[in-house]
Amino acid sequence: MNRDELLFEFQNIRDQIETLYKYIKETPMQQQQVMAELEALDISISNLELLKEEMQASLETMEIIEEQLLQQNEKIITERKLYHNLFKFAPNAYLLIDTQARIKEINYAAAALLNMLPSFLVGKSLTNFVSREERPFFRTKLNQLLNVKSVQEWEVSICPRNAQAFDALLLIKPVREAFGIESLLQICLHDITKYKHIQRSQLAASQQPVLSEPVETPHQLDGLRILFVDDEADTRELITAVLKQYGVIVTTVASVNEALLELERSHPDVIISDLRMPDEDGYALIQKIKALEIEKGWQIPTAALTAYLAEDRTKAIKAGFQSYLHKFAEPRELIAMVARLAGRA
Repeated sequence: MNRDELLFEFQNIRDQIETLYKYIKETPMQQQQVMAELEALDISISNLELLKEEMQASLETMEIIEEQLLQQNEKIITERKLYHNLFKFAPNAYLLIDTQARIKEINYAAAALLNMLPSFLVGKSLTNFVSREERPFFRTKLNQLLNVKSVQEWEVSICPRNAQAFDALLLIKPVREAFGIESLLQICLHDITKYKHIQRSQLAASQQPVLSEPVETPHQLDGLRILFVDDEADTRELITAVLKQYGVIVTTVASVNEALLELERSHPDVIISDLRMPDEDGYALIQKIKALEIEKGWQIPTAALTAYLAEDRTKAIKAGFQSYLHKFAEPRELIAMVARLAGRA
């Protein structure tokens, strides 16, 4: 029933009431009681008319809100389509997996690394592409990730379909699907085979007998004390081996807490820290070092070291590091950086 029909019905009721009034006036028996009932009925009808107007106003407001919601929904759909296209065609390899490692979404770059079409990969388990030896580790770590907020770095061997296996760096971050319905893991996948090859070659070379002096001024760094912070044992061994060739005294630790304890104990000449570590990272460490410098009047040169290919140098320098270097840089670059920081260049 529309508004006009409703008004027409109300008018009919009023006309009937008027007819009753006339009839009652002509019939005096129980006139007073009937008149009271009719007056009450008239009041109720007036209230109904008022309620009807309020309902009409509410309906009009709801129509406006509904139109606004439809417009917002169209905008969201358009933006989602845009970002989905950006995700699909991004130059970096990205994918989303659930806690069972099933691939929910994957872009073309990641599919190319796995040597399959994206449509065939959705629903498949990423574990199938991890080397058999590392699968138990991979599954265990996945189950631990939902309660971790920071980006995690894993190195695993990836075995693409009908292609050669490669060393991969996985940057993993927990995310929430819309409305928190499902917990997902966002992964950025990097092929670091050539960098790992360089790293292994450098480590092997550092373990060979030194037949000649490593630099033109071999005693420049003799006795220099360096604190190196990194959660990966292999990296700690490699950096230590390189620096010791130049007379550097190296102390290594695996976490921010250990670094602060060692800093208080030995007061090193230079601190080098990995940026990406679990729990507290290199950015947290530099903040605490700066606080200690203010408190104790120290001035300790610090350098950031990272294996993350897209790490922002500017961000690291703004955070307080005096220098920045990639983990896979040549040893001479590392030595040159240390010499500059220590004022021995």
